[in-house]
Amino acid sequence: MTKTSNPFLLSCFTILICVMNGCEQRKTASSPDQQKLFVYSSRKAHLIQPLFELFQQHTGIRVELITDKAGPLITRLENEQHATPADIFMTVDAGMLWLATQKQLFLPFKSPVLAHNIPAHLRDRHGQWFGLSTRARALVYAKNRVNFPADFRLADLAESEWRNRLCLRTSNSVYNQSLVATMIARHGEEQAAKLLSAWVDNLAVAPFANDTQAIKAVMAGRCDVALVNSYYYGRIQRDYAGDNFPLAIFWPDQAQGQSGVHINISGAGITRHAKNVHNAQKLLEWLSEPPAQKLFAELNMEFPVNSQAPQSLVVNSWGNFRADTTHLEVAGQLQPAAIKTMDRAGWK
Repeated sequence: MTKTSNPFLLSCFTILICVMNGCEQRKTASSPDQQKLFVYSSRKAHLIQPLFELFQQHTGIRVELITDKAGPLITRLENEQHATPADIFMTVDAGMLWLATQKQLFLPFKSPVLAHNIPAHLRDRHGQWFGLSTRARALVYAKNRVNFPADFRLADLAESEWRNRLCLRTSNSVYNQSLVATMIARHGEEQAAKLLSAWVDNLAVAPFANDTQAIKAVMAGRCDVALVNSYYYGRIQRDYAGDNFPLAIFWPDQAQGQSGVHINISGAGITRHAKNVHNAQKLLEWLSEPPAQKLFAELNMEFPVNSQAPQSLVVNSWGNFRADTTHLEVAGQLQPAAIKTMDRAGWK
Protein backbone atom coordinates (compact mmCIF):
# COMPACT_ATOMS: atom_id res chain seq x y z
CA MET A 1 0.00 0.00 0.00
CA THR A 2 1.33 3.41 -0.93
CA LYS A 3 1.55 6.06 1.74
CA THR A 4 -0.50 9.21 1.35
CA SER A 5 0.46 12.66 2.54
CA ASN A 6 -3.01 14.10 1.94
CA PRO A 7 -4.03 15.74 5.28
CA PHE A 8 -7.74 15.39 4.49
CA LEU A 9 -7.48 11.64 3.86
CA LEU A 10 -5.41 11.18 7.00
CA SER A 11 -8.02 13.05 9.03
CA CYS A 12 -10.85 10.96 7.62
CA PHE A 13 -8.90 7.74 8.27
CA THR A 14 -8.25 8.80 11.89
CA ILE A 15 -11.93 9.62 12.51
CA LEU A 16 -12.99 6.29 10.94
CA ILE A 17 -10.66 4.31 13.21
CA CYS A 18 -11.92 6.32 16.22
CA VAL A 19 -15.58 5.58 15.46
CA MET A 20 -14.89 1.88 14.84
CA ASN A 21 -13.20 1.58 18.23
CA GLY A 22 -15.86 3.47 20.17
CA CYS A 23 -13.65 6.31 21.24
CA GLU A 24 -14.93 9.74 22.19
CA GLN A 25 -13.50 13.17 21.86
CA ARG A 26 -12.29 14.68 25.13
CA LYS A 27 -11.19 18.15 26.00
CA THR A 28 -7.49 18.51 26.62
CA ALA A 29 -6.25 19.72 29.97
CA SER A 30 -5.02 22.88 28.33
CA SER A 31 -8.39 23.84 26.78
CA PRO A 32 -10.08 26.97 28.15
CA ASP A 33 -12.95 25.00 29.69
CA GLN A 34 -10.50 22.85 31.63
CA GLN A 35 -8.97 25.99 33.15
CA LYS A 36 -12.29 26.96 34.73
CA LEU A 37 -14.10 25.51 37.74
CA PHE A 38 -17.72 25.98 38.76
CA VAL A 39 -18.52 26.04 42.47
CA TYR A 40 -22.01 25.91 43.98
CA SER A 41 -21.77 27.44 47.45
CA SER A 42 -24.10 28.35 50.29
CA ARG A 43 -21.32 30.50 51.73
CA LYS A 44 -21.57 34.21 50.99
CA ALA A 45 -19.38 35.32 48.10
CA HIS A 46 -17.31 37.83 50.09
CA LEU A 47 -16.18 35.03 52.44
CA ILE A 48 -14.68 32.85 49.71
CA GLN A 49 -14.18 34.92 46.56
CA PRO A 50 -10.79 36.26 47.75
CA LEU A 51 -9.56 32.67 48.06
CA PHE A 52 -10.68 31.77 44.56
CA GLU A 53 -8.93 34.84 43.16
CA LEU A 54 -5.74 33.84 44.95
CA PHE A 55 -6.09 30.28 43.64
CA GLN A 56 -6.34 31.65 40.10
CA GLN A 57 -3.17 33.69 40.63
CA HIS A 58 -1.32 30.54 41.74
CA THR A 59 -2.69 28.11 39.15
CA GLY A 60 -4.27 30.02 36.29
CA ILE A 61 -7.56 28.19 36.99
CA ARG A 62 -10.56 30.51 37.19
CA VAL A 63 -13.40 29.75 39.59
CA GLU A 64 -16.98 30.67 38.70
CA LEU A 65 -19.09 30.98 41.85
CA ILE A 66 -22.84 30.39 42.10
CA THR A 67 -24.33 31.07 45.55
CA ASP A 68 -27.65 30.19 47.15
CA LYS A 69 -28.93 28.53 50.31
CA ALA A 70 -27.85 24.92 50.78
CA GLY A 71 -31.30 23.39 50.27
CA PRO A 72 -31.97 24.96 46.86
CA LEU A 73 -28.43 24.12 45.70
CA ILE A 74 -28.89 20.46 46.68
CA THR A 75 -32.21 20.39 44.79
CA ARG A 76 -30.53 22.00 41.80
CA LEU A 77 -27.79 19.37 41.74
CA GLU A 78 -30.43 16.63 41.97
CA ASN A 79 -32.36 18.08 39.05
CA GLU A 80 -29.36 18.84 36.84
CA GLN A 81 -27.63 15.47 37.18
CA HIS A 82 -25.17 15.07 34.23
CA ALA A 83 -26.04 18.54 32.93
CA THR A 84 -24.76 20.36 36.00
CA PRO A 85 -21.91 22.80 35.48
CA ALA A 86 -20.89 22.40 39.14
CA ASP A 87 -17.54 20.77 39.88
CA ILE A 88 -17.68 21.46 43.64
CA PHE A 89 -20.47 21.84 46.17
CA MET A 90 -19.50 23.91 49.22
CA THR A 91 -21.69 24.52 52.24
CA VAL A 92 -21.82 24.93 56.01
CA ASP A 93 -22.98 22.35 58.57
CA ALA A 94 -21.97 18.71 58.57
CA GLY A 95 -25.62 17.71 58.44
CA MET A 96 -26.02 19.36 55.04
CA LEU A 97 -22.89 17.66 53.73
CA TRP A 98 -24.19 14.32 55.01
CA LEU A 99 -27.54 14.94 53.28
CA ALA A 100 -25.73 15.52 50.00
CA THR A 101 -23.97 12.17 50.40
CA GLN A 102 -27.32 10.43 50.95
CA LYS A 103 -28.56 11.90 47.69
CA GLN A 104 -25.37 10.65 45.98
CA LEU A 105 -24.33 14.13 44.90
CA PHE A 106 -20.61 13.72 45.66
CA LEU A 107 -17.87 11.85 43.85
CA PRO A 108 -15.80 9.79 46.35
CA PHE A 109 -12.04 10.09 45.89
CA LYS A 110 -8.81 9.57 47.79
CA SER A 111 -6.29 12.31 48.44
CA PRO A 112 -3.19 11.81 50.61
CA VAL A 113 -2.95 15.61 50.86
CA LEU A 114 -6.46 16.01 52.29
CA ALA A 115 -6.04 12.97 54.54
CA HIS A 116 -2.88 14.51 55.97
CA ASN A 117 -4.21 18.05 56.37
CA ILE A 118 -7.72 17.36 57.73
CA PRO A 119 -8.44 15.32 60.89
CA ALA A 120 -10.48 12.16 60.31
CA HIS A 121 -13.54 13.31 62.29
CA LEU A 122 -13.79 16.41 60.07
CA ARG A 123 -14.06 14.55 56.74
CA ASP A 124 -16.23 11.85 55.26
CA ARG A 125 -14.99 8.31 55.86
CA HIS A 126 -15.29 7.53 52.13
CA GLY A 127 -13.77 10.73 50.76
CA GLN A 128 -17.00 12.40 49.69
CA TRP A 129 -16.68 15.68 51.63
CA PHE A 130 -13.96 17.47 53.58
CA GLY A 131 -14.16 20.07 56.33
CA LEU A 132 -12.31 23.27 55.44
CA SER A 133 -12.91 25.36 58.57
CA THR A 134 -14.55 24.81 61.95
CA ARG A 135 -16.89 26.93 64.03
CA ALA A 136 -17.47 26.41 67.74
CA ARG A 137 -20.84 26.53 69.56
CA ALA A 138 -19.87 28.56 72.60
CA LEU A 139 -21.37 30.58 75.43
CA VAL A 140 -21.37 34.37 75.18
CA TYR A 141 -22.14 36.06 78.48
CA ALA A 142 -22.38 39.39 80.28
CA LYS A 143 -19.13 39.85 82.18
CA ASN A 144 -20.71 41.82 85.03
CA ARG A 145 -23.49 39.27 85.64
CA VAL A 146 -21.90 35.84 85.09
CA ASN A 147 -18.88 34.03 86.47
CA PHE A 148 -18.51 30.50 85.09
CA PRO A 149 -16.55 27.85 87.01
CA ALA A 150 -13.81 26.21 84.94
CA ASP A 151 -15.65 22.88 84.77
CA PHE A 152 -18.97 24.33 83.56
CA ARG A 153 -20.89 22.17 81.07
CA LEU A 154 -23.62 23.02 78.56
CA ALA A 155 -25.76 20.59 80.54
CA ASP A 156 -25.46 22.88 83.57
CA LEU A 157 -27.65 25.44 81.80
CA ALA A 158 -30.52 23.16 82.85
CA GLU A 159 -30.03 24.09 86.50
CA SER A 160 -32.62 26.32 88.21
CA GLU A 161 -30.08 29.08 88.81
CA TRP A 162 -30.34 29.91 85.09
CA ARG A 163 -34.11 30.47 85.16
CA ASN A 164 -34.99 33.53 83.03
CA ARG A 165 -31.31 34.06 82.14
CA LEU A 166 -30.80 32.01 78.96
CA CYS A 167 -31.10 33.03 75.29
CA LEU A 168 -31.23 30.54 72.41
CA ARG A 169 -31.62 30.57 68.67
CA THR A 170 -34.68 28.80 67.24
CA SER A 171 -34.75 25.02 66.87
CA ASN A 172 -34.85 25.21 63.07
CA SER A 173 -31.21 26.35 63.07
CA VAL A 174 -29.06 23.60 61.54
CA TYR A 175 -26.35 24.53 64.05
CA ASN A 176 -28.64 23.72 66.98
CA GLN A 177 -29.89 20.56 65.26
CA SER A 178 -26.32 19.33 64.79
CA LEU A 179 -25.52 20.12 68.43
CA VAL A 180 -28.53 18.15 69.64
CA ALA A 181 -27.64 15.27 67.31
CA THR A 182 -24.26 14.92 69.05
CA MET A 183 -25.97 15.13 72.43
CA ILE A 184 -28.25 12.25 71.42
CA ALA A 185 -25.24 10.26 70.19
CA ARG A 186 -23.65 10.67 73.61
CA HIS A 187 -26.61 10.47 75.99
CA GLY A 188 -29.60 9.06 74.10
CA GLU A 189 -32.90 10.71 73.18
CA GLU A 190 -34.54 10.52 76.61
CA GLN A 191 -31.76 12.25 78.51
CA ALA A 192 -31.32 14.83 75.74
CA ALA A 193 -35.05 15.60 75.80
CA LYS A 194 -34.98 16.19 79.58
CA LEU A 195 -31.99 18.50 79.25
CA LEU A 196 -33.52 20.54 76.43
CA SER A 197 -36.83 20.82 78.26
CA ALA A 198 -34.96 22.39 81.20
CA TRP A 199 -33.21 24.79 78.82
CA VAL A 200 -36.60 25.87 77.48
CA ASP A 201 -37.84 26.42 81.04
CA ASN A 202 -34.84 28.68 81.67
CA LEU A 203 -35.37 30.92 78.64
CA ALA A 204 -35.58 34.62 79.39
CA VAL A 205 -37.30 35.39 76.07
CA ALA A 206 -38.55 33.42 73.07
CA PRO A 207 -35.81 31.95 70.83
CA PHE A 208 -34.28 34.29 68.27
CA ALA A 209 -34.09 33.94 64.50
CA ASN A 210 -30.29 34.18 64.52
CA ASP A 211 -27.27 34.17 66.79
CA THR A 212 -26.60 37.89 66.37
CA GLN A 213 -29.97 38.75 67.88
CA ALA A 214 -29.30 36.43 70.81
CA ILE A 215 -25.95 38.11 71.53
CA LYS A 216 -27.47 41.58 71.32
CA ALA A 217 -30.12 40.47 73.81
CA VAL A 218 -27.33 39.69 76.28
CA MET A 219 -25.83 43.14 75.66
CA ALA A 220 -29.23 44.73 76.28
CA GLY A 221 -29.70 42.88 79.58
CA ARG A 222 -32.61 40.74 78.38
CA CYS A 223 -30.66 37.59 79.30
CA ASP A 224 -27.27 36.77 80.79
CA VAL A 225 -25.92 34.07 78.48
CA ALA A 226 -26.49 32.89 74.90
CA LEU A 227 -25.46 29.72 73.08
CA VAL A 228 -24.05 30.81 69.70
CA ASN A 229 -21.44 30.18 67.04
CA SER A 230 -18.23 31.91 68.04
CA TYR A 231 -17.78 33.95 64.85
CA TYR A 232 -21.00 35.89 65.52
CA TYR A 233 -19.41 37.04 68.76
CA GLY A 234 -16.30 38.05 66.81
CA ARG A 235 -18.30 40.21 64.41
CA ILE A 236 -20.04 42.09 67.22
CA GLN A 237 -16.78 42.48 69.12
CA ARG A 238 -15.11 43.88 65.98
CA ASP A 239 -17.89 46.40 65.33
CA TYR A 240 -18.32 47.53 68.93
CA ALA A 241 -17.80 51.26 69.36
CA GLY A 242 -16.12 52.25 72.60
CA ASP A 243 -14.05 50.75 75.35
CA ASN A 244 -14.98 48.11 77.91
CA PHE A 245 -16.71 45.57 75.69
CA PRO A 246 -19.34 44.11 78.05
CA LEU A 247 -19.33 40.53 76.75
CA ALA A 248 -16.97 37.58 76.91
CA ILE A 249 -16.85 34.10 75.40
CA PHE A 250 -16.65 30.85 77.39
CA TRP A 251 -15.70 27.36 76.23
CA PRO A 252 -17.80 24.76 78.11
CA ASP A 253 -17.14 21.06 78.74
CA GLN A 254 -13.38 21.45 79.14
CA ALA A 255 -12.70 19.48 82.33
CA GLN A 256 -11.19 16.01 82.24
CA GLY A 257 -13.78 13.46 81.18
CA GLN A 258 -16.04 16.06 79.60
CA SER A 259 -16.85 16.04 75.87
CA GLY A 260 -15.15 19.24 74.73
CA VAL A 261 -16.72 22.14 72.83
CA HIS A 262 -19.21 21.19 70.12
CA ILE A 263 -17.91 22.18 66.70
CA ASN A 264 -19.33 22.24 63.21
CA ILE A 265 -17.71 22.79 59.83
CA SER A 266 -17.87 24.47 56.51
CA GLY A 267 -16.80 21.97 53.90
CA ALA A 268 -16.94 20.85 50.31
CA GLY A 269 -16.75 17.90 47.95
CA ILE A 270 -16.45 17.18 44.24
CA THR A 271 -19.84 16.74 42.57
CA ARG A 272 -20.66 13.33 41.12
CA HIS A 273 -20.96 14.69 37.58
CA ALA A 274 -18.04 17.15 37.73
CA LYS A 275 -16.45 17.91 34.36
CA ASN A 276 -13.07 18.98 35.78
CA VAL A 277 -12.35 16.46 38.53
CA HIS A 278 -8.58 16.91 38.46
CA ASN A 279 -8.70 20.68 38.96
CA ALA A 280 -11.52 20.37 41.49
CA GLN A 281 -9.31 18.11 43.60
CA LYS A 282 -6.46 20.57 43.13
CA LEU A 283 -8.64 23.39 44.54
CA LEU A 284 -9.74 21.39 47.59
CA GLU A 285 -6.16 20.36 48.33
CA TRP A 286 -4.98 23.94 47.92
CA LEU A 287 -7.68 25.14 50.35
CA SER A 288 -6.43 22.66 52.96
CA GLU A 289 -2.84 23.97 52.93
CA PRO A 290 -1.71 26.38 55.70
CA PRO A 291 -1.57 29.65 53.69
CA ALA A 292 -5.08 29.22 52.29
CA GLN A 293 -6.34 27.86 55.60
CA LYS A 294 -5.20 30.99 57.41
CA LEU A 295 -7.10 33.25 55.03
CA PHE A 296 -10.12 30.92 54.83
CA ALA A 297 -10.54 31.00 58.62
CA GLU A 298 -9.79 34.72 58.98
CA LEU A 299 -12.47 35.81 56.51
CA ASN A 300 -15.23 34.57 58.83
CA MET A 301 -13.36 34.43 62.16
CA GLU A 302 -13.42 30.63 62.14
CA PHE A 303 -10.80 28.02 63.02
CA PRO A 304 -8.49 26.27 60.51
CA VAL A 305 -8.94 22.51 60.17
CA ASN A 306 -5.24 22.20 59.41
CA SER A 307 -3.36 22.38 62.71
CA GLN A 308 -0.33 23.88 60.94
CA ALA A 309 -2.27 27.01 60.01
CA PRO A 310 -2.34 29.93 62.47
CA GLN A 311 -5.56 31.42 63.81
CA SER A 312 -6.39 35.07 63.31
CA LEU A 313 -5.28 37.42 66.08
CA VAL A 314 -8.90 38.11 67.06
CA VAL A 315 -9.83 34.43 67.30
CA ASN A 316 -6.58 33.64 69.10
CA SER A 317 -7.43 36.25 71.75
CA TRP A 318 -10.42 34.14 72.83
CA GLY A 319 -8.13 31.46 74.22
CA ASN A 320 -7.66 27.82 73.33
CA PHE A 321 -10.18 25.06 73.90
CA ARG A 322 -10.49 21.31 73.52
CA ALA A 323 -12.98 20.36 70.82
CA ASP A 324 -15.42 17.47 70.77
CA THR A 325 -14.01 14.84 68.38
CA THR A 326 -17.29 13.01 67.73
CA HIS A 327 -17.37 12.24 64.00
CA LEU A 328 -19.55 14.89 62.41
CA GLU A 329 -21.48 12.46 60.24
CA VAL A 330 -23.73 11.94 63.29
CA ALA A 331 -25.03 15.48 62.69
CA GLY A 332 -26.75 14.14 59.60
CA GLN A 333 -27.53 10.62 60.72
CA LEU A 334 -29.29 11.79 63.88
CA GLN A 335 -30.81 15.02 62.52
CA PRO A 336 -34.37 13.58 62.32
CA ALA A 337 -34.04 12.37 65.93
CA ALA A 338 -32.68 15.78 66.95
CA ILE A 339 -35.63 17.63 65.42
CA LYS A 340 -38.09 15.26 67.12
CA THR A 341 -36.32 15.66 70.46
CA MET A 342 -36.36 19.46 70.22
CA ASP A 343 -40.08 19.35 69.43
CA ARG A 344 -40.70 17.12 72.47
CA ALA A 345 -38.83 19.61 74.65
CA GLY A 346 -40.94 22.53 73.41
CA TRP A 347 -37.97 24.28 71.77
CA LYS A 348 -39.61 26.50 69.17
